[in-house]
Amino acid sequence: MAKDRFQYHDYYQVDELLSEEHKLVRDSVREWVKKEVSPIVEDYCQRAEFPRQWIKGLGEIGAFGPYIPTEYGGGGMDQIAYGLIMMELERGDSGLRSTASVQSSLVMYPIFTYGSEEQKRKYLPKLATGEMVGCFGLTEPDHGSNPAGMITNIKDKGDHYLLNGAKMWISNAPFADIAVVWAKDEEGVIRGLIVERGMAGFSTPETHGKWSLRASATGELVFDNVKVPKENLLPNVKGLKGPLGCLNSARYGIAWGAIGAALDCYDSALRYSKERIQFGRPIGGFQLTQKKLAEMITEITKAQLLCWRLGVLKNENRAKPQQISMAKRNNVNMALQIAREARQIHGGMGITGEYPIMRHMMNLESVITYEGTHDIHLLITGYDVTGINAFE
Repeated sequence: MAKDRFQYHDYYQVDELLSEEHKLVRDSVREWVKKEVSPIVEDYCQRAEFPRQWIKGLGEIGAFGPYIPTEYGGGGMDQIAYGLIMMELERGDSGLRSTASVQSSLVMYPIFTYGSEEQKRKYLPKLATGEMVGCFGLTEPDHGSNPAGMITNIKDKGDHYLLNGAKMWISNAPFADIAVVWAKDEEGVIRGLIVERGMAGFSTPETHGKWSLRASATGELVFDNVKVPKENLLPNVKGLKGPLGCLNSARYGIAWGAIGAALDCYDSALRYSKERIQFGRPIGGFQLTQKKLAEMITEITKAQLLCWRLGVLKNENRAKPQQISMAKRNNVNMALQIAREARQIHGGMGITGEYPIMRHMMNLESVITYEGTHDIHLLITGYDVTGINAFE
């Protein structure tokens, strides 16, 4: 097992903008990742298996629903604390952050925001501890960037809804206890429902053969005449704004998370550049290597400041979806470019499991696509600055 030698990098003293609680939460998650994640993640990734023991640990460190009020089992923390947790988890692995992000922003958030009081009391405390795990059903085989075109549907049968359709590329699906599913009603209005494992006609086949997010469980959600009780409908939202509200929260977490992956790649590359000797000197002494490292820490620093400011706006309920899109797109692309440069610095060793570089690079190829592709987020910004909708 490789020792986790990670050291945090804060070139602009962004820590001075954080509260003591922020730093305490961040550091405790970092220590958990060093102890419970780093020693085993490469092995599980090679085997394409999700370490189920992480679920209990994530619950214990408060990574599920950290901004959900304590009365429902959450941490009652602010949005910057949530972002810092996501950053530390993705420093361990994007698949780990995906599990926590889905649970927090795509399952707990919609139940808390759109659910009934009974639904909040029933599900949120168990989701917070990890006793119950959830997933989010929006993307379909033929509808990804255009979720409004979904064909999954519900029909009112009096005392229940009849749910039919399928969802694809769903994190946590293979072992999730519940799924927050978005479907069209008979009027074509998108509604959210809580579907529980064990309901007849509901299955979650696992997706195999992935070269990315290999230490994360991905699957499908298949609904074949599933009878969903009326009380499982999320009563307080209609239309696409429901799932998009969840995605805004999740994308915010991704913007922070990508910094963690970038920091891990940079930290490894910086250390390797000082230890690897070629032509009688450390490769960190050569101009081209220094250029790579200097550009890496510059881009990381810009991303740290971007996320901190976005977190302040989120705390004040002033963050716009378009601002979140910009941060998600910028930071994931930044992390992917840093992973590629770090691989160059590591040379051939960069493709081995002895270093985290190739694993982060493969993971980020998924992160740059899911919850809004790189190009879709670019067009969201384009629409915002021009007022002209390129989607129509």
